[in-house]
Amino acid sequence: MRATAARIGGQHAVNAFAQKIDLAKLTPEQFTQVLETLHMLGSTGSGVELSSLSTEVLVDIVSRASREQIKAIADHPELRGVFLDEIFRRMSDQFMEDKARHVNFVVSWRFLEGSGEDGFDRFQTVIEDGVCVSSVDLGRAPDTTITLSVEDFIRMATGNAAVAAMFVTGKVKVKGEYAPAVRFSSYFDIPKPG
Repeated sequence: MRATAARIGGQHAVNAFAQKIDLAKLTPEQFTQVLETLHMLGSTGSGVELSSLSTEVLVDIVSRASREQIKAIADHPELRGVFLDEIFRRMSDQFMEDKARHVNFVVSWRFLEGSGEDGFDRFQTVIEDGVCVSSVDLGRAPDTTITLSVEDFIRMATGNAAVAAMFVTGKVKVKGEYAPAVRFSSYFDIPKPG
């Protein structure tokens, strides 16, 4: 049975803690140590875990983190997967089904420098009939395949990067239909960075 996490001022203690951290004072290594500790506490069933962060606080953390700190997450053997899983898990929560009621497509995601046999970490997002499902592999033929770095994806998925600029500069590569890739973020209610 999971422990009930403490609340401070009506919000989860992890959110209060995360909002108080002065990320500018942390090196990338210290930043990942804080996240490792939260992840470790969550794996013990303590009720203090990264998944307890509200989406608004997660977006705020990414907006306050330096490029080097986000790169440290992407390069970390465990936190990389934890952050990818967390972002994809939240997609269905942030999905605006009314905007995608008549939209059907499959996006395959390929993340550079991954642990897969071809050098990529892979996920899929399926949007069908107003429902969004994301997972490591849903076994579906993609309409669009998007290739990018994990750090760029973290920034893009949290509204902390200009998606159009990432396409123009080549940081995001698209194979297949371009329209789903370009419109993808418009189907989600991503909180604005603090």
